[in-house]
Amino acid sequence: MTTQTAAAPPDQGRVRFTESPWATLVAIAFGVMMVALDGTIVAVANPAIGASLGASLAELQWVTHGYLLGLAVFLITAGKLGDRFGYRNTYLVGVVGFVLSSVAIALSSGVIMLIAFRIVQGVFGALLLPSAMGLLRASFPPSKLGRAFGVFGSLIGAATAGGPILGGVLVGAFSWEAVFYINVPVGAVALGLALWLIAANRPTDAGSRMDLPGIVLISVAIFALVWALVEAPSIGWAHPVTLVSLSAAVLFGVAFVLWERKPEQPLIPLGLFAHPSVSIGVVLTVAMALGLMGSLFFITFYLQGVRGMSPAQTGLQLISMTAMMAITSPIAGRVLDRVGAKLPTTIGLLSASAGMFLLSRLAADTGVVYISAAFVLLGVGLSLVMTGATAAIIGNAPVRFAGVASAVQQAAMQLGGSLGTAVLGAVMSATIISTLPAHYAAAGLAEPSAGELSSMQGTVAQGGAVLPEGADAGMTAAVTQASNLAFLDGLQLAFGIAAAVMLVAAGLSLFMKSGRMTDGPAVHV
Repeated sequence: MTTQTAAAPPDQGRVRFTESPWATLVAIAFGVMMVALDGTIVAVANPAIGASLGASLAELQWVTHGYLLGLAVFLITAGKLGDRFGYRNTYLVGVVGFVLSSVAIALSSGVIMLIAFRIVQGVFGALLLPSAMGLLRASFPPSKLGRAFGVFGSLIGAATAGGPILGGVLVGAFSWEAVFYINVPVGAVALGLALWLIAANRPTDAGSRMDLPGIVLISVAIFALVWALVEAPSIGWAHPVTLVSLSAAVLFGVAFVLWERKPEQPLIPLGLFAHPSVSIGVVLTVAMALGLMGSLFFITFYLQGVRGMSPAQTGLQLISMTAMMAITSPIAGRVLDRVGAKLPTTIGLLSASAGMFLLSRLAADTGVVYISAAFVLLGVGLSLVMTGATAAIIGNAPVRFAGVASAVQQAAMQLGGSLGTAVLGAVMSATIISTLPAHYAAAGLAEPSAGELSSMQGTVAQGGAVLPEGADAGMTAAVTQASNLAFLDGLQLAFGIAAAVMLVAAGLSLFMKSGRMTDGPAVHV
């Protein structure tokens, strides 16, 4: 008798993997990390960009904020596009556009051109991020969403915090252009994985209409808010441009909320925010981004300007935060699946607050071990908050609105980043102007006039010093010391405020809903 054995198809293993939700996570990993990386990779490259293109502090802030502006303004619309036309197609367009705009940035001949392409890069990043998170929400069952968001948070956290490390290596070995050219090979891998592993395009909200009035209102509101946050540190918070921008942000924001109550298919279903974990999660995301982006922007000036580290050394100093963010996020995801988002988020905010407090005590000769310990606390805390807040917002939203919910989470993160660098930058600038004359006097130097202070402030805020013409070694040392002390005064106050914000946020997190995401139904809108 002949025994026949049914042979498995040769590609059965591969088919099983491509149909697994984890295949989706693998597929989006490189794209997500590429976008997150570009939010902070320029932090270490900023001094080199400034020297190469003759950029001022305000212009360097625009190199960072231009990217965040493009992201923040377009995120909500991009989230809706993902729900309406499918996450796979939206993601692919985002990857291709992001790589092409990165090449354009590297080829820029002036800072204005560079900033313009950074904004375009942010727009394509906005297409990529919500669609990636929408793919996760649609692929994973609720019982495993925490684990998925944990790995996702690890990718974003590691890339965000690892940006300065990679940026330092690339700037040190090549030039500032390399931090953008690196997106070409990364983007090619991201595109290949997406085409191979992501399932056929399936819109989750195909029958919906685009809420054009809502898109205009929210886009103008976010643009006006980010514009005010970017410009205020250089022109002043009482300047007419700042006041008009803030007023426009409030006016269009209120108009958006009122309008969203009318259409049958609004851009953002306001019912999403009826769930306490969703609304609180948005606030906590803002607080987390404020601490992360604010600290990364100014800590590089401390390490390079005050401590005299090279870009590569600066990146390596931040590795303790990077490593902890990468390690903690997946663990946090597993804990979140068991106990819900409330406990890990609260613990994370307390840890991040403690890390920021330690950084607020930095001095010119603070030891490497102390700085690393602060970064460990900050990295652990921020990864817990990122994972918990993300799960709270997206995990409690209906699957068909996963793109919009993801966009809300990302918009909160980008606005928090802009708020962090703007507000903390304003605190630093005001402190430097108020304390620099006293430090000059203590060093036996002539106190600078009001006009001199205004012109010196930008350089001192970058950890540098404005040396008089023909200054000898003694004069150089005295001016540098006085400038560094004023910089540290501003840094300590700014980081102290960030620590207090996250401590208050920890108290707010106690009002989040307890329990796992599978304990109850998702929000109905």
